Amino acid sequence: MTIRVVVADDQELVRSGFAMILDVQDDIEVVAEVGDGAAAVEAVRSLRPDVVLLDVRMPVLDGIAACRTITAQSACRTVMLTTFDSDEYVYEALHAGASGFLLKDVRRDDLVHAVRVVAAGESLLAPSVARRLIEEYTAATARSAGAAAGAALSAERLAVLTARERETLLHLGRGLSNAEIAAALTVSEHTVKSHVGNVLSKLGLRDRIQAVICAYETGLIAAGAVSGSGVSPSGE
Repeated sequence: MTIRVVVADDQELVRSGFAMILDVQDDIEVVAEVGDGAAAVEAVRSLRPDVVLLDVRMPVLDGIAACRTITAQSACRTVMLTTFDSDEYVYEALHAGASGFLLKDVRRDDLVHAVRVVAAGESLLAPSVARRLIEEYTAATARSAGAAAGAALSAERLAVLTARERETLLHLGRGLSNAEIAAALTVSEHTVKSHVGNVLSKLGLRDRIQAVICAYETGLIAAGAVSGSGVSPSGE
């Protein structure tokens, strides 16, 4: 099966470079290259790609707004492209429906891998992006909601989980892969996949990225408390 991709970036060299890397893969076809968010939305509507790469900052319609429209109107999976240091508001794209984030200086092999992972229905964060995005999001949530509201949210939202599902969410929040969670819980990876599926279903979460955010949002993990490199780039 060929993965159909749209690349959206207002910098022609970046856009063309990503397209060239992807288009030479046997299982990937770049069906369009566009320079703004509105064109990306239109390309998704007309061409029905599997994945769209969206630069965060684009003219006419920015990447986050384009992501929100695309995920609301189609089954196309979105990956946000960011320079990270200058895109402090990128975390907003998590709730806009993004399936992942990559830095623009991503390595060739990691870019190809990311497209394949997202097309398969998984999610990813570049490890160097994960912690800051999460901490920015949870800091904003804490400022607006307050500690008491956060405690109530935690108790109410997580009450639907079993003890083992709660442990699974904790490990997801720490960025562990399924294999690592299986080792931590002393169970099989098949069992972990079942627990992850139950967590996502019970909490109404779309994917592992939202599970990470939920672990912070509910206070299960305190922002800044995670060690390691962040969410597994494989999403597995």
